[in-house]
Amino acid sequence: MTNSVAREPQRRNSRSNRARILATARRELGRNPDVTLEELARASGVVRRTLFGHFPGRAALLEALAEEASEALHGALAVAAEAEGPAERRLAHFVFSIWPVGDRYRLLLALARRDLGTERVAAILEPARDVVTAILERGQRDGAFHTHLPAAVLSAGLEGMHVALLEEVNTGALQDDGTRTAIATLIAAGLPQARAREVVGEVAAAGAWGESDGED
Repeated sequence: MTNSVAREPQRRNSRSNRARILATARRELGRNPDVTLEELARASGVVRRTLFGHFPGRAALLEALAEEASEALHGALAVAAEAEGPAERRLAHFVFSIWPVGDRYRLLLALARRDLGTERVAAILEPARDVVTAILERGQRDGAFHTHLPAAVLSAGLEGMHVALLEEVNTGALQDDGTRTAIATLIAAGLPQARAREVVGEVAAAGAWGESDGED
């Protein structure tokens, strides 16, 4: 057996440990931003030395989470870019696209306040914010969305609402596959409730995003 073949299981085990540590960190930091690396190691099922072998300190771990979130968001934006049609459909499509990576989005915003810094997080989130602002501007021009707020300000408000709803999902107070949040987003942007439900239903069906539970 060659050394390269012998090392392959070790590499796979190392990658598995790293992925498990990051997944555990996302979960535990979402619950308690003050969780220690030692606590994360125990929760990940690895010894302290293994965790520090991948991440020599808290800053390294958080930067790895930031990079992971950035990649996930770019993937979601690529899906969102496939949307066609009027602004309201594009906005609903965006919500469904971003929903699967919502926990990473929420965690980034939480870490921005104390660890990563607002500038670093803003740079990661800028593409998503730009996409939503452009959709809102188009909808305002077309008369679909209200013009009470500038598009960039409305985008920031919708982002805050999404984060709040994700928190409610985390606590178990809300069950959502993205459908309820998409409807709430369109209503907040200016669509009547009946029209918002109609658009979201059409987008969900076309994209096979999952069925609505039919509740308010």
